[in-house]
Amino acid sequence: TTARDLGLGRMMSAKKDFVGRVMARREALIEPDRPALVGFRPVEIGQRLRAGAHFIGLGKPAAMEHDEGYMTSVAYSPVLKHWIGLGFLKNGPKRIGERIRAVDPVRNGDIVLEICNPVFVDPEGARLHG
Repeated sequence: TTARDLGLGRMMSAKKDFVGRVMARREALIEPDRPALVGFRPVEIGQRLRAGAHFIGLGKPAAMEHDEGYMTSVAYSPVLKHWIGLGFLKNGPKRIGERIRAVDPVRNGDIVLEICNPVFVDPEGARLHG
């Protein structure tokens, strides 16, 4: 996982050296469809998200050739009053607002999610900066 994958590419200096600079320039690590960090929320608010679920496009069979990423972590948000999740998805930041399925064959799960910003509460920083 690189800083770019996490949405922190602007913090990587073009002028100064930093740990991981050489690796960060490798062709495979800068591909445009490389999975990047995004947020997820269930379309049906009461549904529980599960870490480890894989993202499959709507209407596609749950098979490896349709796998677009995976859910890395989930939590219940007492502020939002529903489950939220983070995960890596191909072209993730460009797909905010789209819907995708989270398929979990181990626990027999298959729910529809909305792709969203990974900052769920106060993304503009209004509460932070008063």
